[in-house]
Amino acid sequence: DLVMFTRQLSAMVSAGVPILRALSSQHDHTSSAALKSVLSKIIKDVEGGLQLADALARYPNTFNDVYVNMVRAGEAAGILDDILKRLALQQEKNSSMRKKIKSAMMYPMVLMGITVLAFFGLMIFVIPQIGKIIKDLGGQDAQMPAITSFMLGLSDFLVRYGIFVVIATVLGVGMLLRWLKTPGGKAIFHNVILKIPMLNVIIQKIAVARFARTFSSLMGAGVAVLEALHVTGRAIGNVVYEKALIVAADEVKNGKTLSSVLDNNPLFPPIVAQMLAVGEETGQTDMVLVKVADFYEEEVDVAIDGVSSIIEPVMILIMGSMVGLIAASVMTPIAGLAQNIKS
Repeated sequence: DLVMFTRQLSAMVSAGVPILRALSSQHDHTSSAALKSVLSKIIKDVEGGLQLADALARYPNTFNDVYVNMVRAGEAAGILDDILKRLALQQEKNSSMRKKIKSAMMYPMVLMGITVLAFFGLMIFVIPQIGKIIKDLGGQDAQMPAITSFMLGLSDFLVRYGIFVVIATVLGVGMLLRWLKTPGGKAIFHNVILKIPMLNVIIQKIAVARFARTFSSLMGAGVAVLEALHVTGRAIGNVVYEKALIVAADEVKNGKTLSSVLDNNPLFPPIVAQMLAVGEETGQTDMVLVKVADFYEEEVDVAIDGVSSIIEPVMILIMGSMVGLIAASVMTPIAGLAQNIKS
């Protein structure tokens, strides 16, 4: 909805339609109730004398820092239509990347959910019945294999206290998610995921692609370098990268070039600093970073496909191990009973 709104607003402004009339038209024709509600308030703000960027800034859940700063720069330079085109393109790219990541995670998450439900179903409803049959056949004093005793004990525990396990798990997950939203929890989480093998490569490529795409858009819109670095840091969505760009902004303020600052930072691959240096020399930093963003977005696609191809057999192995464990716990005592009957 936001991409369509931005593209259509850009076309109308480019055609010379006054901004209030363009916003009213978008309000009347959008199919999104949420966007319609926000636009009605923005129209009132603009009618009251606010600049469009200031009106958008009042609704950060819809229009983020990048959006607001680019619109503000476009209004100041008189190139709002061109800036809105850049914004629409950037949002399309970001949306495409998010969809690919969600799509790659959907299959393993569904498989994991089915595995957990199947395990609890077997342990609560099936294993107790099988345990009863085994005891009926072998007697109450029959010696059970260690694996069978363990599975029966686990099943009995889940039958008795399963509801408490579920409640504790839900509460634990809820507390963890709340903690992850705190500044301290977010910082620890973002540091940890950047150290996990395989995952850290994907996270780095996503962050670099977002940095290049966002920073190039802001620079192309005429936003000052220091402001662009701070806004880009918040837009990346990773506290570690945000802090790195805040430090970079301080060093640029002291006279260093951005390329030399990022060249010494392991969070950014060497190609980023090299391309930035070329952009600084030619005065085309925004154009150069667009190429970097395109390159790393393709790299993200390749990396996600690679991880997806590994996750699938791993999940199948986990499911197979679970089924094998349950089958062994059931078949071992039955085989023992059969042997006793024969003898």
